[in-house]
Amino acid sequence: MAKQNVAEQFVDILTRAGVKRLYGVVGDSLNPIVDAVRRNSAIDWIHVRHEETAAFAAGAEAQITGKLAACAGSCGPGNLHLINGLYDAHRSMAPVLALASHIPSSEIGLGYFQETHPDRLFAECSHYSELISSPKQMPRLLQTAIQNAVGRSGVSVVSLPGDIAAEPAPEQAAETALVTSRPTVRPGDAEIDRLVEMIDEADKVTLFCGSGTAGAHAEVMEFAGKIKSPVGHALRGKEWIQYDNPFDVGMSGLLGYGAAYEATHECDLLILLGTDFPYNAFLPDDVLIAQVDVRPEHLGRRSKLDLAVWGDVRETLRCLIPRVREKTNRRFLERMLKKHADALEGVVKAYTRKVEKHTPIHPEYVASVLDEVASEDAVFTVDTGMCNVWAARYISPNGRRRVIGSFSHGSMANALPMAIGAQFTDRKRQVVSMSGDGGFSMLMGDFLTLVQYDLPVKVVLFNNSSLGMVELEMLVAGLPSYGTTNKNPDFAAVAQACGAYGVRVEKPKDLAGALKDAFKHKGPALVDVVTDPNALSIPPKIKAEMVTGFALSASKMVLDGGVGRMVQMARSNLRNVPRL
Repeated sequence: MAKQNVAEQFVDILTRAGVKRLYGVVGDSLNPIVDAVRRNSAIDWIHVRHEETAAFAAGAEAQITGKLAACAGSCGPGNLHLINGLYDAHRSMAPVLALASHIPSSEIGLGYFQETHPDRLFAECSHYSELISSPKQMPRLLQTAIQNAVGRSGVSVVSLPGDIAAEPAPEQAAETALVTSRPTVRPGDAEIDRLVEMIDEADKVTLFCGSGTAGAHAEVMEFAGKIKSPVGHALRGKEWIQYDNPFDVGMSGLLGYGAAYEATHECDLLILLGTDFPYNAFLPDDVLIAQVDVRPEHLGRRSKLDLAVWGDVRETLRCLIPRVREKTNRRFLERMLKKHADALEGVVKAYTRKVEKHTPIHPEYVASVLDEVASEDAVFTVDTGMCNVWAARYISPNGRRRVIGSFSHGSMANALPMAIGAQFTDRKRQVVSMSGDGGFSMLMGDFLTLVQYDLPVKVVLFNNSSLGMVELEMLVAGLPSYGTTNKNPDFAAVAQACGAYGVRVEKPKDLAGALKDAFKHKGPALVDVVTDPNALSIPPKIKAEMVTGFALSASKMVLDGGVGRMVQMARSNLRNVPRL
């Protein structure tokens, strides 16, 4: 049997860790790795057109599967392109292993062509970033990187000079069992005891949930039912907690709606469950707050805590449910449910009247029709900006759908690359990229990746020829919009020129049919919907500081204009509530 080189050993270890794909762009320093992938039937090389796409795709794959995903970039500029997508994956707690190939090892530190120092450059967006300077570091260094990515839920980066990748792997190198999944974490008894005491003493308790409630829907519902608590959520908690939720009072934050803000401010005890909600201006400063999180560094960094509980949300709730006293007074819960329903009923109807005749098409209408015609298990990838607004307010979670975006990092151009990673996990599952024209055009070259691999991603393009969220920020700050206008082509024609299905929609009556036809198409498709650039409904009493940096200091809501099927959900939750 031929002796392995370092590249072959590297690839073998990735496959043992469950990696199915390596996203990247080939380059000379990567050649040994790419050739090792070519000769290994357990892993595929996914050739994208930009390394940023590779990192976003790997991050999305990791978020969909919960397993390690991987990407790679060649030396210097190649791996530098990974950095934005890796920041996003790291902040999204997606386990990703990035290979940053390097210049020849003998030239490091001598100003060689394309020289950078990737082991330093990626330190801020990773749990682990190290350079392999000798074959003798293998396989231990790669195994350590994998265990950091999986065990700590984030990015690890391995820098590997091309010449070392081609060298023989060390003989009889120990390969340890790899960590490929995370454990659950139970809080300490003292914290559980104190939290039980705080809950029993409080008359009004509110739960505010983030992405850390994934897998804990049943426990949250049972817990809320026992203590008669309204349940609000952050944007990243929406997909995990809003569906089948008779205690739902909506979402807090800049894109918020309903009564989540009131419920978090009018309670005696606020319990933050698995959320690193960054907008502290939305959080109260005059109620008791307990926070439960599996990552101790999250505890107390957004608000003053009266109790910090280090533990997995599901395990924590399983400890609490049998111990807390059942509350009988439902008045606070019912009052918040009523406020929630009233708030949704009272939303400005400017973009819900006569939508079937209004041109340019209201983007809210596009999102609501998309919600109706998309599959019940669809994956939606969402561009940063106004697409976040439409997804937050109109895409209905059901426990089977997924909605992912750059919700923590806030990068443009994330939706299409994320859709690539999501679609590779399951070609039969519907994947919809909700793209803005600004984000789509930024990484438009990777639409060709859809065509190259015949990935059936459906791009729904909200084409308002502007950077809508930036324009809103300028308007709120009292500045004239400047530099926000895009001169766009017919994107449907571009899609057709690439060899994909493309259709342009300019009239509301054509929208539903166009979406259904695109979804029926077996390959990649793009629906270019010309939407109203003025579709921003801004309350009259709004100040600059309410929007800047997505922080709200003087109002609980900035954007208004519709909430889709959430109105019906709120009504159904009120059926058994007495008239107040």
